[in-house]
Amino acid sequence: MAILVTGGTGFIGSNIIKTLAKKGHRIVSFDLVSPDQLIHRYLEPWKDQIEYIQGDILNGEDLEKITDLGITKIVHAAVFTGILPTIESSKARSIVDINVLGTANLLELARKISPERFLYVSSGAVYGIGRPSDEILHEESPLKPNNLYSMTKYTSELLTKRYGELFGFDSVSVRLSGPYGPMEKITGHRVNQSLIKNWTSQALRGEPIEIDNQSRRQEATYVTDITEGIAAILDSPSLSYSVYNNASGQQITLREILRVLKELCPGFEVREVSFSEELDALPKGRDNLTDITRLKEDVGFVPTFGLKEGITDYIEWYRTYKITESTL
Repeated sequence: MAILVTGGTGFIGSNIIKTLAKKGHRIVSFDLVSPDQLIHRYLEPWKDQIEYIQGDILNGEDLEKITDLGITKIVHAAVFTGILPTIESSKARSIVDINVLGTANLLELARKISPERFLYVSSGAVYGIGRPSDEILHEESPLKPNNLYSMTKYTSELLTKRYGELFGFDSVSVRLSGPYGPMEKITGHRVNQSLIKNWTSQALRGEPIEIDNQSRRQEATYVTDITEGIAAILDSPSLSYSVYNNASGQQITLREILRVLKELCPGFEVREVSFSEELDALPKGRDNLTDITRLKEDVGFVPTFGLKEGITDYIEWYRTYKITESTL
């Protein structure tokens, strides 16, 4: 009996494994990339519960390696987070292949082995950008995916739901919003990093942080809350919905993030600047609040990390693991 986690050496995947392993589950981690020293250190306390398999979700022969491992649940977190315009335009076909065909391949695996539950790790990106700032995003809100990443995430949600209906296994998609925390790093399939990750790294190095608008709002959800929410959905005896939002349920300003960083890492400078056209061309985030009523009422999970608690824990991880710029 084991839980399969695809993308297990990535930011979200490694934290999902940690959370599930702490709850006593046995994990099969499947990823294109083999676990590095940081992954092994991070998951060392639970190493006897984790089996690492290196393989490609686009390769049927690689997936055959895991058909006889007693998989009872699947968490599909492998993804190409190709959000930056330059990445999207240069890697368009890869984004579609990995994010759609890869999902289809995992669903075919599920068809063969009939797991108790298939959980697809989706994204709040499916809601799109440019929405009224006072709009609260519910799971039933109209979706406005505006790039290949968000389009492929929504497509995979639809595939997940339909495969479950067709082949009789429980399926659910979970939309993450604003994750940050340990193990976030640049990879071949994830170049863009969260603002809190970048700012925390700069603050710890004593480097100045440049900002144009401190009143801008965003969501920030500590990764432990993200993965505890995923685990709660995965392990829930029954689910009333096919889609759940997974977020902090709170909006914060960039000024609040800087205030917390100043309190925890005094000594860095904040510079007010006007960003260049190149920076202005980067994808803009949403400032909408994500509703998590379903997560609270149907699953019984409530996030526990406020902004200060999350950043405090994140900084402790940096210091405990002696994380440097070259590490990430």
